Amino acid sequence: MTDESPLLIEDVGAVRTLTFNRPHRKNAITMAMWAALRDTLHDATYNKNIRALVLTGAGDAFCSGADISDAADVAEFPDPSRDMRAINEAVLRLHDLQVPTIAKVRGVAAGAGWNLALGCDLVVATPEARFCQIFSRRALSLDCGGSWLLPKLVGLQQAKRLAFLAEMISAAEAHSLGLVTWVQPDDDIDTFVSDLAARLAAGPPTALAQTKALLNDGTDHTMRDALADEARAQTINLSGRDVLEAFAAFSEKRAPVFTGTWGTGG
Repeated sequence: MTDESPLLIEDVGAVRTLTFNRPHRKNAITMAMWAALRDTLHDATYNKNIRALVLTGAGDAFCSGADISDAADVAEFPDPSRDMRAINEAVLRLHDLQVPTIAKVRGVAAGAGWNLALGCDLVVATPEARFCQIFSRRALSLDCGGSWLLPKLVGLQQAKRLAFLAEMISAAEAHSLGLVTWVQPDDDIDTFVSDLAARLAAGPPTALAQTKALLNDGTDHTMRDALADEARAQTINLSGRDVLEAFAAFSEKRAPVFTGTWGTGG
């Protein structure tokens, strides 16, 4: 996509970076951006060359949520039920993406923007980043997975506090609540995320996909359910060549080279 596109796509090695590209609106999301995000994530789902994904924003903001800055933007939502289905398709594709995902957050992440960041597996923010579940200020309830994500990450009471009061919180507080994985200085965050994404992309893709699914599903399951899911996942892992490679690399005292290739594993 060109620099004029509202969603930029950059592939470096096995890492895809998606950048919200409306810095003049703090990357507020339009329906066209939701469609672009949905389609790009669909492509990433079936692109075997992509083994990690980074979501970020251009300029000095991650994403300020839905663009409702003037009447023309509000009129873009003539059918709320249909539009929410389209939005949810993009959110689910991010959640279901098998490769590890990282949100790189500078500036504000509010409303849908914050919940997209929380929908990533890991969140890296600068100390200046700010976060807000802004919905109640707009007479709206949580969306983009916030009602599912927040209680699992911070517990029910803190989730209600963040949702009811719509307070803007700092990166430091978000980190203390477990909503940010790492806080990195602005000068360092690009290198930190690039190195992190490269490490994830070098990992065993099948095993990481199985682990991600197990962790996402585990909070809603009993121990019996979790053990059954783990057994199914491990069977898949043991049917791949990465297990043989891991064992061989350990024996030969070298770094493994994982490919995600299907075949008899051992």
